[in-house]
Order: sequence, then C-alpha cells, then structure tokens
Amino acid sequence: MVRAETNSKRLARTALMSDHAYVHPITGIAGAVPTSLGNNVHIEKILSAAEQIQDEDSNIARILCEHAYSLSQNLDPNGEGRGVLQFKTRLMSVIRQNLAKMEAGAIERSEDVARLQKFYKRYRKKNRIGEPREEERRLRESAIYSRNLGELERKSILRKRVLATLRVLGTVVQNLTKEISPDAASYLISEEMKVMMEKDAEMTDDVVAYNIIPIYCSSTANDIVSFPEVRAAISAVQYFRGLPRLPNSVAIPETRNADMMDFLQHVFGFQKDNVSNQREHVVHLIANQQSRLGKPSENDPKIDDQVVRSVFDKSLDNYIKWCKYLSECPVWDSSNDLDKERRLLYVCLYFLIWGEGGNVRFLPEGICYIFHHMAKEMDEILSEQTAKHANSCIVPGSGEASFLDQVISPLYGIVAAEANNNDDGRAPHSAWRNYDDFNEFFWSRDCFHELSWPWNLSHPFFVKPVKAGKGLGSRGKHYGKMFFVEHRTFLHLYHSFLRLWMFLIIMFQALTIIAFNDNNINKETIMEVLSIGPTYVVMKFIESVLDILMMYGAFTTSRLSAIWRNFFRLLWFTTASLVICCLYIKALQNGSDSAMFEIYVFIAGAYAAAKIFLNFLTRVPLCHRVTQPCHHWSVIRLIKWMHQEHNYVGRGMYERPLDCIKYVLFWLVILGAKFCFTFFLQIRPLVKPTRAIVNFTDLKYSWHDLVSKGNHNALTILSIWAPVVAIYLSDIHIFYTLMSAICGFLLGANDRLGEIRSVEMLHRYFEKFPEEFMKNLHCDVPKWKQLRSSGQVVELHKLEASKFAPFWNEIVKNLREEDYISNREMDLLQMPKNSNELELPIVQWPLFMLAGKVFIAKEYAVLSFLSHTSQDDLWLKITRDEYMKYAVEEVFCSIRYILTSILENEGRKWLDCVYKKIGEMLENKEVSKYIDFRNLENVISRVTAITDILKKDETPDLRTGVIEAIEDLYVAVHDGFIPLKIFIRENFTEWDDMCKSRWNGQLFATFKWPKEPYLIEMVKRLHYLLTIKESAASIPKNLEARRRLQYFTNSLFMRMPPAKPVYEMLSFSVFTPYYSEIVLYSLAELQKKNEDGISTLFYLQKIFPDEWKNFLSRIGRDENSQDSELFDNPNDILELRFWVSYRGQTLARTVRGMMYYRKALMLQSYIEKIQSEDPGAALNGNPSTETQGFELSPYARAQADLKFTYVVTCQIYGKQKAEGNAEAADIALLMQRNEALRVAFIDEVETIKNGKPSTEYYSKLVKADFHGKDREIYSIKLPGQPKLGEGKPENQNHAIVFTRGNAVQTIDMNQDNYFEEALKMRNLLEEFEENHGLHKVSILGVREHVFTGSVSSLASFMSNQETSFVTLGQRVLSNPLKVRMHYGHPDVFDRVFHITRGGISKASRIINISEDIYAGFNSTLRQGNITHHEYIQVGKGRDVGLNQIALFEGKVAGGNGEQMLSRDVYRLGQLFDFFRMMSFYVTTVGFYFCTMLTVLTVYIFLYGKAYLALSGTGESIQVRADILGNTALKTALNTQFIFQIGISTAVPMILEFILEQGSLLAVVSFTIMQMQLCSVFFAFSLGTRTHYFGRTILHGGAKYRATGRGFVIRHTKFAENYRLHSRSHFVKGMEVIVLLVVALAYGYNSGGANGYILVSIGSWFMALSWLYAPYIFNPYGFEWQKTLEDFRDWTNWLIYRGGIGVKGEESWEAWWDEELSHIHTLRGRILETILSLRFFIFQYGIVYKLDDSNSTSLSIYGASWAVLAVLFLLFMVFGLNPKSMVHLQLLLRLLKGTVFLLVLAAIAVAVATTSLSIIDLSACVLAYIPTGWGILSIAVAWKPAVKKLRLWQMVRSLARLYDAAMGMFIFVPLVIISWFPFMSTFQTRLLFNQAFSRGLEISLILARNNPNPGI
Repeated sequence: MVRAETNSKRLARTALMSDHAYVHPITGIAGAVPTSLGNNVHIEKILSAAEQIQDEDSNIARILCEHAYSLSQNLDPNGEGRGVLQFKTRLMSVIRQNLAKMEAGAIERSEDVARLQKFYKRYRKKNRIGEPREEERRLRESAIYSRNLGELERKSILRKRVLATLRVLGTVVQNLTKEISPDAASYLISEEMKVMMEKDAEMTDDVVAYNIIPIYCSSTANDIVSFPEVRAAISAVQYFRGLPRLPNSVAIPETRNADMMDFLQHVFGFQKDNVSNQREHVVHLIANQQSRLGKPSENDPKIDDQVVRSVFDKSLDNYIKWCKYLSECPVWDSSNDLDKERRLLYVCLYFLIWGEGGNVRFLPEGICYIFHHMAKEMDEILSEQTAKHANSCIVPGSGEASFLDQVISPLYGIVAAEANNNDDGRAPHSAWRNYDDFNEFFWSRDCFHELSWPWNLSHPFFVKPVKAGKGLGSRGKHYGKMFFVEHRTFLHLYHSFLRLWMFLIIMFQALTIIAFNDNNINKETIMEVLSIGPTYVVMKFIESVLDILMMYGAFTTSRLSAIWRNFFRLLWFTTASLVICCLYIKALQNGSDSAMFEIYVFIAGAYAAAKIFLNFLTRVPLCHRVTQPCHHWSVIRLIKWMHQEHNYVGRGMYERPLDCIKYVLFWLVILGAKFCFTFFLQIRPLVKPTRAIVNFTDLKYSWHDLVSKGNHNALTILSIWAPVVAIYLSDIHIFYTLMSAICGFLLGANDRLGEIRSVEMLHRYFEKFPEEFMKNLHCDVPKWKQLRSSGQVVELHKLEASKFAPFWNEIVKNLREEDYISNREMDLLQMPKNSNELELPIVQWPLFMLAGKVFIAKEYAVLSFLSHTSQDDLWLKITRDEYMKYAVEEVFCSIRYILTSILENEGRKWLDCVYKKIGEMLENKEVSKYIDFRNLENVISRVTAITDILKKDETPDLRTGVIEAIEDLYVAVHDGFIPLKIFIRENFTEWDDMCKSRWNGQLFATFKWPKEPYLIEMVKRLHYLLTIKESAASIPKNLEARRRLQYFTNSLFMRMPPAKPVYEMLSFSVFTPYYSEIVLYSLAELQKKNEDGISTLFYLQKIFPDEWKNFLSRIGRDENSQDSELFDNPNDILELRFWVSYRGQTLARTVRGMMYYRKALMLQSYIEKIQSEDPGAALNGNPSTETQGFELSPYARAQADLKFTYVVTCQIYGKQKAEGNAEAADIALLMQRNEALRVAFIDEVETIKNGKPSTEYYSKLVKADFHGKDREIYSIKLPGQPKLGEGKPENQNHAIVFTRGNAVQTIDMNQDNYFEEALKMRNLLEEFEENHGLHKVSILGVREHVFTGSVSSLASFMSNQETSFVTLGQRVLSNPLKVRMHYGHPDVFDRVFHITRGGISKASRIINISEDIYAGFNSTLRQGNITHHEYIQVGKGRDVGLNQIALFEGKVAGGNGEQMLSRDVYRLGQLFDFFRMMSFYVTTVGFYFCTMLTVLTVYIFLYGKAYLALSGTGESIQVRADILGNTALKTALNTQFIFQIGISTAVPMILEFILEQGSLLAVVSFTIMQMQLCSVFFAFSLGTRTHYFGRTILHGGAKYRATGRGFVIRHTKFAENYRLHSRSHFVKGMEVIVLLVVALAYGYNSGGANGYILVSIGSWFMALSWLYAPYIFNPYGFEWQKTLEDFRDWTNWLIYRGGIGVKGEESWEAWWDEELSHIHTLRGRILETILSLRFFIFQYGIVYKLDDSNSTSLSIYGASWAVLAVLFLLFMVFGLNPKSMVHLQLLLRLLKGTVFLLVLAAIAVAVATTSLSIIDLSACVLAYIPTGWGILSIAVAWKPAVKKLRLWQMVRSLARLYDAAMGMFIFVPLVIISWFPFMSTFQTRLLFNQAFSRGLEISLILARNNPNPGI
C-alpha cells in the first residue's frame, strides 16, 4: 500500500512537472493551459500552486487540480477550443492518480474546504509569513545591504512564491464555498480565517503581475515606487476635484484610490489592461521627465507644471499641427489656460486611444480625428455631476461602452477589407487602398462632415470593396485612393525627380551645342543655347500631363483643389510651351538681331527670374520666415499653390543657411567635375566623328536596310551616342561616390576615427584613457574639477584612475565571460582600484602595460653600473618608456608598503632606515656611487619569494617561511647591494639594536599576515610584476577582443555630449521583432552533421579555437576535453548551447547584447549612488564602494528598470508554446535568465460567436515569474487579425504599446551589443537635446560592426561593403548632405515623436516591403532630423554564403523598386531643395537605377557594336576613317566606354580602410580582397541588383526572401545554384557572350586582337562573373566527386516532369512555372514582348553574312525563317512523346531515325555542293539560338493564348532544351577544372583565406578528416 501510494505521488508529480530540467524551464501542466480558455491565466496560477505543494500534500494538490478542471469545464464544456480536450484529459489523469490512494466514497466539498483551511494555516506557519518580509525590509534598510545582496534576492523570491501560493489557496477556498448553499457557506470559513486571508492578500500586492512600476503595490521587492519622482507621477494622475463622480457600479480595488484613468475607462469603455498599460506608460513618462528637471522633495513629492506642459506639448504636437493645418480649433480654447490636471487628462485620453488602436495606429491623423471628437465628448461629460458613458462608445442594446467595438472596429474593418483585396500583393497598388490612403483621407476638412461623429458607416469611405472579377458593379463600390496612386511604371522615376532630369538634359543640350560650335561663344552660339527654353517648358508640360495620368484612380476622392491644380498647370504649361516654342522658332528664322529674339529673351529671362525668386522664398529659411506672415494673402497662397503641392506632410523641409551652404558646395564640386568629364571626354571627342558620319552619303550596308536611307545614318549615330548618354545619366553616382568618399574620409579623420587601431596604440595611449573617460562617460565629480584647477597632478590622475578602474574592469570581466580572453589575460588586463586606502603616491596601471618592464629596467641598471653611468642618465633611459617608469616606481613603493604593513617593531625600523637612506641617495644623486646593481636580481628574487608565500592562506609553516624569506632579503640587501657600513656610520645606536635583535632571531619574528583584501591584491600584483618576464604587448590575443577595446578607447577621444547622472538621463526602450528564427541552438543541432560529416560544433571549434579553449576553462574543463565529456553534465550542455548560439545570428545573442544596457546602467547608478551618499567613498576604498554584486543592488536595479526596457515581440510565441516548439521553451529560458526581458506576442483565442467558430486576437506581454513560468502582464484585445500588411512592421506595431521611455532603439534579431558600448548610451541619448540643425533630432543613427566578416572571404566582402556604407556613407549623408534616412536597425528613435506620427515603420503590403526606410521618409517629411553618430556601435550579422547574399540583395533591390513607386519618394523628390533632392536620389532609388543603367550601358554598347558589325557600317566607317586620317572617329568607335563597369565605386572602401586601419594595412587588405576575387563578387552583385530592381518595376513580385542567417558550411548543388541564378544572371551572361562573339566574328577592329580585347575585356569579365561566380564561391565547387554528384542531381531534376504539389526544388517543370508567375498582367506581357524583340536582330544580320553574292534582298531573310520553320517541325518530330503513341512505337522510332539521317544527308550535300561551310553552320546556330529564345520569351509572356493554341507542350520542351544547353555550357568548364585536384585546394584557400590567416583548419574540414571522436 505504501509503495502504491509512493508510485501514485511520483506519477502525479511527473504529470504536473515535465522533466526538462537542464534544457528548458519546467513548464509542466501549468504551462500547457490552452490559450483558447479565456481565463487561462487564473487556471495556470492554480496549477502552478499545485506543483509547488505536490510533494508536501498531494491531496491539496488534487483539490486544486479539480478546481482548475471545473474552471476549464465551465469555460469550454465541449472541448471545442484548440488543445482543450487534450488538456482536460491530461489534467484528469493527474486527479485520478491522486484519488487512487484515497478510500472509496463520494467527495464532500465541505471536507475539501476544511482541508484547504487546515493546510493554509499549516503552510502559513511553516513559512513564517510576515517574518521574511520584515527580515527583507531590515536587510534593505541596513547599512551593510550591499554585502548581502545575493541573500536578499533569494529571500525575496522565496517570499513571493509563498505569498503567491497562499493567494491561490485563499481564492480556491472562497470559490469552493460558493458551490455550497449560502447557509452552509457562512460557517465554513471562520471570521478568523477571513481576517487572516485578507491580511495575507494585502501582502501579496507585490506579487501581482506588473511590468516596470508596481503602481499600486506596497512592494518591498522593487525600489522604483520609493523614488520621489515616481510617487509624484502616481499622485499626479489621481482623481481630481474637477472630475465627475464615478457611479457606484464602478469597482475600484481597495488597495488604491480612483484615478483619471478609471474615469476615462468608464466613460469610453477602454479595456482594463489597456488602461493598466497606459497608466504605467503615462506615469513612466512623467516620472522620467521630472527626473530630468530635478528630483521633487522626498516628503510630499509633486510634479512640476513645466514637466506636465512638456509631456503635453510633445504627446499632442501632431494633433495641434493637424488642427492648424485644417484650420480647426483644438478642443481647448488656449493651451496656456489649461491647468495641470486637464493637460494630463488629455494626454491620458490620447494614449488610451492609441494603445487600443491596433492597426489604426498606422493612421496617425485618423487617431487625431478620433481624439478630437472624443475629447469634445469628454469635455461635455466633465460638466456632469456623475460620469456617464460617451454616446460614441455605447454598444447598442447593452448600454455598456466599448471603445474597441464602436470606434476602432469599424475603421479596422474597412482597412482589413481593402487589404484582403490586394490578392496577396499581386493586385496592382491602384486597385486597393493602403494605410497611407486611409490616413490621408483625414488631411482634408471634408472628413469632418463626411464621416461625422459617431462614425457615419453609410458613407462610401466605409463601403467594403468587391474583389476584381466579381462583375462590373465592383468598380462603383470601390472607394478611390487619396492624392497619389502607385502605378507600376518607370515614369515614377521621371515624375519624382523631374528637376534632376530637366537639369541633366538641359546641361547636356547646352554642352553639346557649345561643342558643335567648336567651343566658340558668340551670339549665334548663345542663341542656340537658349533653345533650352523650349526644352524646359516642354518637359514641364510632360510633367503636368504625368500629374494627371498618375492621379488616375484618385480623381473622385482627392481634394478638388488638388485636381484643379493639376488641370490648371496642364493648361498653363500647354500654353507656355506653345508660346515659347513659337517665339524661339520665329527668333531662329529672324536671326539673333531681330526683335522677336529680344522678346523671347525677355520672356524667358523674366520667367527664370520669377522662378528663382519663388524658389528663394520657399526654400531659403530666412526668406521663408519673412513670407510666412504673408501666407494669409490670397496672392501668396495662389503662387505657393501653383508652385508645389500643399499636403499635411512635407511642409517646412528646408535647412539652416550654414547647412545649406555646405551641401550646395559639395554638389557644385561634383557637378563641376561631372560636366568637365562629359564635355571634354565624352561630347567633344564625338563632334568630328558625328559630322563625318552625317556627311557619309553612300555607306554600304551588308543587309537589307530599312530605316537608314535619307536620314544621315541616324542609327549609326545613335549606336555611338547612346552609350555616351547612358553613361552621362549614370555617372552622377560615380562622381558622388568619389566625392562622398573623400568628404567622408576627412570627416572621419576630423572625428578622430582610427587614432587607436592597434594593440601598440592601445598600450601607448592608455594613461590618457581615464582623463577622457572622466570628461565624456562619467558624470560630474566636484573633487575632479577642484584637482584640475589646483594643479595636483598625481592626485588628479589617481582620482581619474579610481573612477575609470571599475568600468574598465567590468569591461574586461565581460570579455572573459564571453570567452574572448583567458583567465590569465583577464588578470593582466584588470586595473587596480587606486584607492586612497593604499596611500601610494603613484597611479597603478594594468599589468599588461607593465609586464616585463622591471626586468628591462634591471638590465639597464646593471649596464649603467658597469659603464659607470650617472644616476640621471640611468633615470633618463628608464623614463623614455613611461610604463617602465611606472613599473619601477610601483615596485619600489609596493615593497615598502607591503613590508611596512606586515612588519613590526625592529623589523619596521630596519625597513624605514633602508628606504630613508635610499631616498637620501636619490636626492643627492649618489645611487650609482653606493648601490651595486649587479646584485639587484638577487634582491628581486628574495622579494618574489616573500610575495609567493604571502599570497597564500596563512599556516604555521608558511609563517616560518616568510620569516626566513625576509631574513634572506636582509642578507641580499646588505651583502652586496647596499653596504651595511653606510647605514651604521650614521645611525650606529639604532643599527646596533637591530643587529642584536637579528642575532637573537627577533628582528622579523613578529609580523602580521595580510588579511585585508586590498593588501592581498597588492601582494599578488607585486608578485606578478616581479615574475612576468615576457612582454604583454600582444595582450589580448583574440582579434575580436582587440577590436572592441581599440574601438572603445578610440571613442573616448571623440566628440560626444557629456554624460548626465543616470537618474537624469533620458529613458529608452529596445525593441526587437522576432518571428521563427533560431533562438538557441539545441544539442541535436550542434551535433548534426552535414553531408560531408561536418557538425556545427566542430566547425566553430576550428573557426574559434582560442574561444573554445577559454570556454572549457570557464566551465572548469581541461582544454583537451572531449565533447562527449560535456554531454554528461546538464549544466555544461546548457553552457555549450549558449556558447554556440553566441557565435551565430540568434535571438539569444541579441538578448545578451541588449541586456548589457541594463548592466551598464546598474553599474553607473550604483557608483553614482555611492558618490552622492559619500563623495569620498570611491577614494577611501571602504567595502561599500565595492562594485562586486552591483547587479543585485535594489537601487541600481530599480534605477536601471526605470530608464531601460527591453521588449522582444515574438509574434507567434503563443502558437509556438501551444504546439510545444523548442523555440518557445528557449524564449522562456531567456526570460528566466534576464528578469528585465519582456516578450510580446499575438495570442489567437478560438471562441464561438452566434453559433459559429470565431478567432479573437490579443496582444499580450509576459515576463518570467519566480516559478520559472510566463507571467502575463497585459492582454489587450485587437480589433481583428493584426497582419494586414507586411509581417515585420505589423509585428512591431502590435507590441510598440508595451515600450516605454523617451526613445526606442530598434534592433534586429541578428544583432549584438557590447558592454563597453552600452556605457555610452546615455551620451547618445543626450544628442536629442543637442543642436543638429533647424529641426529637432528625431532619429539618431548608430554605427554598426558586421561581426560575420571573419567566417569566409564572401562574408568579408559583404562585411567590408556594409561597413563602408554604414560608416563613411552615412557619415556624409548626415553631414553635410542632411539626407540620411533610416536604413534598418539599430537607429534610436524619438519614441513619442514617432508613435504619434504612425510608428517606426510602414506596413502596407508590398509597397512598404522595405519597411524600415519609410520611417526615415516619414520622419523627414514631418520635419524630423536624422543624424549619425560613430562613437558608439552595435554588432550586426550579415549573410555569409553567396546564395544568402543574393537573396538579401534581391530583397533590398526589389524593395527599392517598390520605393520608386511610393508617395514618400515622390514627395521627398518634389519638396526637397534641388541639391538635397540630388543627394536623396543618388543614395536611394537613384543608386539602383544607376546600377541598372551601368549594366544597360554595356548592353547598349554591345548592341551598338552588333549593329555596326552586322549592318556592315562599322567596317565602312573605319575604312573611310583610315582614308581620311580621322583618328577621332576611331577613338569614338572603340574607347569611349572606359567607365562601363564603374570600378571607381571601390574608392570608399579603400579610404575607409586607410582611415581605420592605416595606409599599409589598407593596401594589404585591398590586395588580399582582389586576390580572393572580390571583383567577381561585386560584378555578380551588380547583376543581382539590376535584375530584381528592373523586374520589380516591370512586373512587381518584390517579396521578403528568407536567407537563413545560419553557418554556411555545406556545398550547394549545381541545380540549386542554377534555379536561383538562371534568370537573374545566367541568361543575361549568355546574351552578353553572344553579343561579344558577334562583335568578334563580324566586327571590324583596326587594332586586331589587342583592339578587341581593350574594348571588350570589361564585358567579358562581367559575363563570366555572372556565369561562374556561384560555383567559384561554392565550397567543394571544384571537387571531382562533388561535380559528378551535382551532374547526376541536375539531370534528374531536369528530366523529372513533376506534377500537382511538386515543388520547384524537385522538378524543372514546377520551377519553370514558378519563374513565369511574375508575368500576369497585360502591361507586363506587352513589355516582355517589346523587350524580347531585340533577340531577332542576330538572325537578321547573320543570314546576310552567309551569302557571297552580297545580295541584300529580303528573300534571304525570308528563306532563313523557312529554315527555322523546318527546324521547328523537326523539333516537334523529335519531341513526340512515346507514351502517347504506345501502339506506334516502331513506326515512331523509324520516323525519327529516317528524319535524322535525312537531315545529316542534307547538311552534307549542302556543304559539298555549295559554298556553305562548317563555319557558316556555326553562324546559323549563332543566328537561330537568340531567335529561338526570343520566340520562347514571347510565347511564355502570352501563356494563356499559347495554351489555347495547344502549343504549350512544345514551348515547354523548347524551354527545357534551352535550359539543358545553357546548363551544359556552364557545367563543362567546371568538369574540366575539377579534373585537376589542386584546383579544389586553391578554391579552399580562396574561400577561407582570412580564416587560414588566423590559424584555422578549414582544409581539415573540407578533407572530411574529423579527428574529434566526440562528434
């Protein structure tokens, strides 16, 4: 029976607590409560309590489980919710197991109640309720709390657990009594018991779930509530006299009083958790703002009126501006008349609306509209005696108020309906309304009378659209877009940046005219140049036409004024273009002396002057301020209205004059260089050739010419000039790149970047670091200022060192914890405290600077003695090395201090005499005279013996050893080092006494063993100084540790705002979106081997060998330990998983990095607290100043929590948890290890509404509780499915309500942070208060370090490219160009500014796929200011494999294609001044357009060469040029394409290398990159960007492409590479090769082979890079066995036909269909057809080259098509499917054989009987391959029509043939190269050379030689 009972307990315990002890947190059944149970949090608490008491009393656990089961049964009786039935079954098994040991019989609830009460008292007594709390309070109030922080934390957690269990027990007792009749219930719970439970409930207030501030809890565990500013903020939101009385039905908890949030909740029906969340949010904002102004009084803290005004102004700034824009009065008459309480009431209302807005938060002006009307309703209710519900929020039929249902849901509903109409992003943007369209509806006063209040749901605005294809009525029901329509066309580029194109075209026109007038500037030339007038007005006319065309789809819904403006401008520029053109034509006809010409000049000049004057008025700040008061004048408004659009955003986008001058000068230099290059090197060399070609009247064409007769050889001229024009349009980016590189280099040097770039420099400048640290990173210390002014140098330096030491040592400790340095390196790097307690007259520096210096100084001394050098010369020699001087001084002083501290009586007298005499010798310069330095080594050895013993624990034997060692020291000193007679003759009496004592053995018999920590540390340090002989110049050895220390110390010298105390700093949040990426590598993932037998763990051990050894040392293992030994220990396994995860791109790494902010703030606040309480504490060295354990200081933790919040928004965490995914358990583990970490997620709850299943969505915030489980803090119901647009911004939007503070830093989950950088965060936040221009700073840009650069050469290329942009590039964008945007994380946002203006990203489907950059656009358009700062950095991971990189660049390029269509880019392009507009263009979409134009230039050039070659005009022109001696013409035909690839873009990278590494290392690094074929990689990337950018503009299809972010240690199969790069690179590369072959075969090159190579080498390089880069940079790409396996896999993939459900990875046919999916619109089909026509030029030109008769008849071309038709018939014959002709197999085979023989015979006869040769046959192939591809391209573009013609199977077979041929073309060279074994070795070194340079063993990996038996 006993055994059965034991088993029963064990089974129940197992069911309650799943055993995942070492890997995952214990979740048990409490963690398995389904989210579909509405009250699941309460059930989870009950089951958690059951787990806690299961071992103590299983019967009570059974009662709790039964109650939990009852609750779940009531919530979902039928188990319809997801996971409910399984949960109930599991819970019932637990109950049955507990019942198994009980006697049979019915269960009496009254007995259960009695049992619970009895257990309650017993449990309460056992845990001494009240005593732990009192003891904890005493510990906190005691002066020695800092020594007992660990014990304090343990007691606090224990108390919380006990109180939480008691609270559950009390609740269950009360609930069970309700099941009994009221008469029986009255005596089941005694009055004594009731009083006891109520008293205990009061003590559990601090275990109630809260986020940061336990606002209404008397918490002893959180010191935040004791801060006066927090108490003042809480009291500020209390109910005030002006509020109406709340009805009695409103329940207010007894633990607190009502506040204004309760009033607003009752009036408008806000959700309870939304109110709780915003209550804390507002209190947090106010408290932090108050701390900035000053701490209120402790006794009766009050919030200052200025604080409330500041919060009010900032929070409602957008609302106030919106009202002003719409000429609508705000709800208050005058903000100055508002009292403090009313201001706070408005702020609370706004944030409550925002907090419950869901997706409506993306409509900031929509939020303003709602606030405007609700505030009016609130003002009306304030006049009532009793608060009532607002009419707008009352739910019909219920009488209750619900803000979500009545206000948000209608607006959300229409937004969701439009989002569902976008066909998952495939529908045109013009077919549905996005977030911007909805928001811009509120930019017009029409919204007030159209939507009214409450919502007018019958208005067309709320009419849900009908999906396309539902009928004609759908168009009428679709409400139009607002102001802007994102039509998919390249014309957007022209439309958005019209001023740029006008400027470039007009300048090109003017320069060309001047060049063709032979550079003569006369009246005729000026007259021709003035033709730019008609050009200008015609382009403006085109713009006005585009204004109307681009607005198609928004005419019915846009403001009437905007529509009239466009038509008025069309009328104006139509008239202007006609008048100006007519005038100019007349002026040309009449000559430059005519009156008509003068009229033309006058009109054009007047218009230009007016335009310039208007630009000055609107763009120049000073002029703008002058005209602003005149804005109410009708004329001024009309002119501005005509000049530019007037929308709510984009106003006031000008900069202060000084900034304007800087970027204008920047661009004047660029434009000057560009136009000089264009004129002298592009246009002028083509003038004479162009004239010559125009004058050639009888050029001979080798084909049938159709268009060139009578037009002066226009096509020939076009083929020459087209590449020049293309280069002219694209080279602006090249010149910008060069200029920005130079400017960025100079700015970086001015900012002192790269001053410390080596360990040697770190050593050299170390003594300056404390001073710089005090200036920048430490808050003000009054004594420091006194010492600086008093001139006490030693005391000053010692104070600086004492302040610097704790921070430096914590940095070193963190490096050790991260395994970048070893224990020995940590000891050498740490810095002594330099406290005054030691009374040393020197500064003690870290050992790594002093190591070995003593022994060098000793050698100097010996040499000095032997050479009879003077004391001064010896000292001069030593002091040349400052750290040698410091080492000598410290050893000298330390020996005295230590021996003085331990010796007594006569022994101390002896020491004093010795040091006194040495002092006299030094003063009299007699050291060389009396001291024999040859015996110095003997003295040092004796001192070393003493310190070696003293650093150990005291024992009798060791005491004896110390006495003997000191005796030996006495002998060593007086037997040769310093003669004894020198001492005796001056102090005979004293020495006589000491000698007697020595003879008696009493001289050193009494001494004190060092016990004080500081003295022990000093002994150890002296021992190290005297024993470390080798230099520590290479410390630290790890490259990452070096880089971090170098960057941190370098940043100390850079300009940054001074640090404020922590309590005064701005508060901030860190915000990380997460979906389903890797959180923490599991053990299985570490051990899993790839196809080559390489595991992730083994790979990392070889990549980071030193870090692996440090890790083993840290966990107490031998460095040669096998992996299997670690797997036996759960703790070691967990540490191993973290070690690996911290070296990947995981969430664990990101969380660890971001939590350094909290750690840094705790250290800073801890030290500041000590300094404020005892200013001399840091110098006195008393125990209270020890920083050890600062992380457990209640004050430090509270201060850090008040200033820092970290929210990770794990969108599907609830789903992962319900499914039991490992990611959920790992996230829970991260929360347990980081108490300040908060996780937000979207919880889906299945419910039944009106008898139908329904899903409700909740935004939840959780933290880890003391049970190790999730503790739900807030749960806010959403209006519906939150993911309406792009996933990441929607994920951010739902969780941003849980962030806190003045700022928010956005961090991706592949980023990292460092403790030393976290120390500078408060400096960075002060940048918000600095003057950075005309507008307040809204986004702070932060530098990134790409930490994946060391993995491989590809990773290095990507890292260097990224580093060049995020440092040098953004440096220039911020200053002087003032156009830096938000390019992704880790920028720091002004949080309140952005959350009141739409958030930190945009989320509309597809158009906002590059969501991050739109935050920068939005910020700039709304008068924000974006800066960039490089004294602080965070880490960032990048993709490390070529395919990963290609996917990433494809995503970014596609995103830029969508940006080009967006209204944000259009408005910025239109509203920036001209020079900022150019800066914006070349750094956003212009970069990708210029990249594409660079590639197109190659195509234009090659097609021009092909035209000249195939038409025969090239040869004719060259022959005539030779005859005429026209060398300029030959130059024009051959060498004008020197910039076709744009090699100059490497300049920024080189200059950044020079700046941060030095010239020598920069040259070495760049050379190594070239040897690793970085140019191949960059040429390949050029093709990637071009393909995806162009395809997005033409067809759309931009999408998020998951790259994996993992370790790339596997070989990519040939077929996989082919699938990914076929259409983006291979097809285009083959086309370039065909063009080059045609130019070679038929072109005329006067220079022969050399001339051809010079002209085409760049194109050949680009084409071959596109074809072979994926295989060059593919591990094992040239290994023979792998090559054979790849060929087999590729052929299987190519042949497999697939079927329904087959993926593209498995079948060529499935992949081919996927590749064609982007062509789905009529516009796309037409564009594809037009682009495919280029392939037919080859056949047209080559067929005429086959005819010796030189005939140009069209019949020859017609005959070639006949031959092609025969070839297609033959293809159809050979393509017949045997399966469809089962009964005619023999006939089919006979037919194919016969046809094949006939074809061979025909070819043989043709070759034998005609002039047709094998070369001609090859030419035919060259002609027909492009034609076939052109036909194929057109056929797939018109797929539906081809299918109707039943030709699709033939088209598919032809496509398969082309892919097979192209694959073989690429594969054959790979096979040949793979035949040579050394090529694989060469490729290995090519890919992993950087790793080899660090001693890696990649060759071991690639050889599959796995020596580690643990794997």
